[in-house]
Amino acid sequence: MKNQEKDQDFTAALAKNTLDDIPTPKSDAKDIVGLVKESGKITGYQLSDGNTVSKEEGVALAKEGEIKGVGVAHRKDTEYLKSIPDGTENNNLGNLPSASGKADL
Repeated sequence: MKNQEKDQDFTAALAKNTLDDIPTPKSDAKDIVGLVKESGKITGYQLSDGNTVSKEEGVALAKEGEIKGVGVAHRKDTEYLKSIPDGTENNNLGNLPSASGKADL
């Protein structure tokens, strides 16, 4: 069992190293509860307060501590949000349902 825990800790540490920034969330920070997708690509996030924001606005809100449980990563010139590894798969962004509607721009 101890080796499995060490492996999980190592995997979580590696995953955290892929993040550019792990903002400190405010006490009233919101959760991401759904993903807005167009043609299979994430274009926005549905928040726990019912608001839907664009991917760019979600990144900005996370950097301000307004969204919890996520870090900021980048691919080429585009920043996006990733779940902070916590050993639980069911709360990862990729496992969230698709949200209806378009992101508020």
